[in-house]
Amino acid sequence: MTKTPDCPAKKQRCGGCPLLALPYEEQLRQKQELSDRFLAPFCKPAPILGMETPFHYRNKAIATVAPGPGGKPVCGIYESRTHRVVPVRDCLLQDSRINEVVEAARAAAVRCRLSAFDEDRGTGVLRHFVVRRGVHTGEVSVTVVTPSPFFPGSRDFVRSLRAACPDVTTIVQNINPRRTSAVLGSAEKVLYGKGFIEDELCGLRFSIAARAFYQVNPLQTEKLYAAALDFAGLTGAERVIDAYCGIGTIALAAAGRAKAVLGVELNSEAVRSAQRNARRNEIKNADFLCGDAGELMTRMAEDGEKADLVFFDPPREGASRTFLEALTRLAPPKAVYISCNPETQARDLEYLAHQGYAARRIQPVDMFPHTRHVETVCLLVKSKKGL
Repeated sequence: MTKTPDCPAKKQRCGGCPLLALPYEEQLRQKQELSDRFLAPFCKPAPILGMETPFHYRNKAIATVAPGPGGKPVCGIYESRTHRVVPVRDCLLQDSRINEVVEAARAAAVRCRLSAFDEDRGTGVLRHFVVRRGVHTGEVSVTVVTPSPFFPGSRDFVRSLRAACPDVTTIVQNINPRRTSAVLGSAEKVLYGKGFIEDELCGLRFSIAARAFYQVNPLQTEKLYAAALDFAGLTGAERVIDAYCGIGTIALAAAGRAKAVLGVELNSEAVRSAQRNARRNEIKNADFLCGDAGELMTRMAEDGEKADLVFFDPPREGASRTFLEALTRLAPPKAVYISCNPETQARDLEYLAHQGYAARRIQPVDMFPHTRHVETVCLLVKSKKGL
């Protein structure tokens, strides 16, 4: 059985990894059971793909900043079901270097006499530090989330952090004035560097901006995408759509096996990153559009256009009914549905089954060890008749 290291933050009710006390083998058993319970009525899931070493796998950390003893900032994770910040210096889930950079950012804030945001009073400068690390490149980005554009001492903070961590290649200020659980706001300013880092995934190079979605577990992401591409069964002749494409990771991984790939994404910054990633990897048969994938597929269906396969990877609440209706109107012969919530995926599979799509293969992947989440990949094949 996999031995679980001690975690001081867990004793303070840190809410970051609720399954940490369970042996990893038992976690996998429970996640397999969860996948089977919701998805077996459509197709029996394959055995879950776990990790050999399920610690320090996260390439991204979100550290909430709060007032500590003497008013000095502390960084950590919310206590379960509260807004009390539990100080964390060595998270067992985060990349070890990320842990060090978070502490260096906190120390730089103390040296520069920057105040932590007080949720009750609405005062202070620092709300969160978001740290990302390119596992293959070693590049590190730090995003400082503030409640307003006002960031006194930002130059001193940048100098102090860079002196402690030369591998921090970009520092961004993100402005989030809203009283919300959302960490990032829509406005940002580059304080140092190019505003993004680079990393490698599936043999390709990707630039990752501060607000871009990028899977947090690179080892398991490669397993996830390998399953998705295996299910797709591309021969080089297909026209493929990647809905919810983000910075183009799935689209570009599929491009070498397809005739043409079109990625669609609402986040304009992510689309620009995807276009840049296509050029960076010299991929010429992938295009990216900023827009709603459901609306695009509806227009294609109305114009008589076809797609051979659609990848879609929606958020935890699953695909919207509007999107599913558009998918069934376009009626590609195959679709590959990647989900981080088997319950909402099962809901969507039931709808699609009545529209003539049968689940043929399902592969669970443990993307988030020591949490309750499980990722699943499902191959859907269009039949001639609905149920």
